[in-house]
Amino acid sequence: MRVLMVGDVVGRAGRRTFTTLLPEIRRELGIDFVVVQGENIAGGFGLTRETVVELVDAGASVVTAGNHVWTRSEFLPCLDDASLPVVRPANYLESTPGRGLIDLGSLVVVCLIGRLFMGDAESPFAAVDRLLEHLGPRRTVLVDFHAEATSEKQAMGWYLDGRVAAVTGTHTHVPTADARVLPGGTAYVSDVGMVGAADSVIGMRTREALGRFLTPAPQRLTVEEAGPMVFNSVMVEADDSTGLAVSIERVDRGMDG
Repeated sequence: MRVLMVGDVVGRAGRRTFTTLLPEIRRELGIDFVVVQGENIAGGFGLTRETVVELVDAGASVVTAGNHVWTRSEFLPCLDDASLPVVRPANYLESTPGRGLIDLGSLVVVCLIGRLFMGDAESPFAAVDRLLEHLGPRRTVLVDFHAEATSEKQAMGWYLDGRVAAVTGTHTHVPTADARVLPGGTAYVSDVGMVGAADSVIGMRTREALGRFLTPAPQRLTVEEAGPMVFNSVMVEADDSTGLAVSIERVDRGMDG
């Protein structure tokens, strides 16, 4: 099985890049499933039904979310819509809308959120233990760990080594060069990266982002729509008989804006 995990898609520019490049990448690499981090797809913050459908129509199998999943109140009822393959972090309170796991049969996708610098959430380690206990052995499981700290992400990789096919970090929008298969058979990368404007600050207009660091005055961030675009992802190949990874490799592409 070949699974493509795509980094945070940022706004309209990211969606345009995703829908343009994904079909050829799927054909070139023989991808079976596409999991995409979508918490920034609507204007850079949050999701809408329309933007989720746009990614699904382009080939996304599952859209994962993160801390911005609550940004748009009109989307909250959509989290309980079984027709939309959206998964929010499983370690939020059980009373919150949505689900933290999607079972596609041959692939299970779990979303978790970190606790360091990310606000209040239950322990992601305890949450994933409960989920895996109910799944049983030899399931092919991909975990999107939406977290800020690389130390917390690495700790999760080692904690789940030999228990899941992959732990892929998201949230920072900056791709890391540490993709590897850990000794127990779990593919790991600290951060997949993003899909959006290359000449930006994590997908946002540079001038506005700089203003947040150069002045105490509030600065509104908007998505950069111009210039070259980047598509960051990783491909995980898993052994169906064991549910563990055979390989992981970065799949990074670019296009003109």
